[in-house]
Amino acid sequence: MITKRYSLLPFLLLIVALPILFFKKKKKKEDPGELATLTTSAVTQITSSSAQSGGDITDDGRAGVTVRGVCWNTSPNPTVYNLKTTDGSGTGSFTSYLTDLSPNTTYYLRAYSTNSIGTSYGDEVEFKAQDTDTYTEVVEVTNPATGKTWMDRNLGASRAANSSTDIEAYGDLYQWGRATDGHQLKTSGTTTNLSNSDTPGHDDFFLLSDSPWDWRSPQNDNLWQDVNGTNNPCPEGFRLPTGGELDAERGSWSSNTSAGAYASALKLPVAGYRRIDGSLHHVGFKGFYWTATVHGASSVYLGLESYDGGIGYYHRALGYSVRCIKESL
Repeated sequence: MITKRYSLLPFLLLIVALPILFFKKKKKKEDPGELATLTTSAVTQITSSSAQSGGDITDDGRAGVTVRGVCWNTSPNPTVYNLKTTDGSGTGSFTSYLTDLSPNTTYYLRAYSTNSIGTSYGDEVEFKAQDTDTYTEVVEVTNPATGKTWMDRNLGASRAANSSTDIEAYGDLYQWGRATDGHQLKTSGTTTNLSNSDTPGHDDFFLLSDSPWDWRSPQNDNLWQDVNGTNNPCPEGFRLPTGGELDAERGSWSSNTSAGAYASALKLPVAGYRRIDGSLHHVGFKGFYWTATVHGASSVYLGLESYDGGIGYYHRALGYSVRCIKESL
């Protein structure tokens, strides 16, 4: 008689494997995140055509905020499909600058934040644009220390500054070398297509993401060089100052700060600047003023803030303020 022998090894392996299979943890589902959490800042510095607001993003919803700003309309519950600003990305507080408001008109405004989940909004704020415009005629001012004569305000401003943070004195923000074609408005459209001519033929603000950070390709150093410059944006008889001329004005200030800049004959305000992503930055805190002088692939500017001021050079695609100097006869 033949006796069959059976191995116990398969049964033992099964007994060991079953608990492992049974207690194996299920794969944790990925967290898609949620809408961001934010608040809307009060609307301040209200005029007949402009105002300032902003917001504060306290939680990005674990999804990364890609766009933020404020939106407004003449009806409640405005959305990003109405009028809006684009003011950077990420969490934290931001400042928004509203333009082209209609006098004596009630508006509703909310801060917004967009992440990969969608767009969320802060609380709604209601405000009313002023009834009258405060525009005053442009006059000439002369600094006795330098003997130079200037416009009394920034290009695009409705009046000479009443303070360093006078919103009506901020004016427009120009990309270096461009004419007054509409791009300088803070609410202008944007484009990523570079121009191969001195006159792009549109009013969009160029967005840049690569060197040499200029809206024109190839570059042209001679667009703002004198009163007859190709794209001189200043009124007749005026031009962009050189770096040396603007630095000489700085040397006459009572202090090398934004306070000293406002206390000077030019009363320079701190309008901030427009970044190469199209958003506004440092509005009411810092000032940046273009000159006609170039430095390699960059251009020279005067910068000022609460604790310092000086001459530097940076990307031509940035939107800076312009203060025009009178051409000497």
